[in-house]
Amino acid sequence: MATSLLNIPFLFLQEIGIKELLLIALVVLLLFGGKKIPELMRGLGSGIREFKDAKDEPKKESKGASEAPKA
Repeated sequence: MATSLLNIPFLFLQEIGIKELLLIALVVLLLFGGKKIPELMRGLGSGIREFKDAKDEPKKESKGASEAPKA
C-alpha cells in the first residue's frame, strides 16, 4: 500500500490508543495544573481563530477589490 508524503508525519497517530491518551492527559495535568488548563485551551482556541481569520483575509481583500467602483 503506497503512502503519500502528506500522511507520513501522522502515521504515529494511528497507534495511539485510549491508554496513551489518558497518559498524555495526566502528564499535561501534572505539568500545568487544573487551573491553568482552561486558560491554555482558551489561548489555543483564540490562536486557531486568528489563524483562520488571517487565512480568509486575502479572499475578502480580493473580493472587495473586484467589487470596488472604477473611476
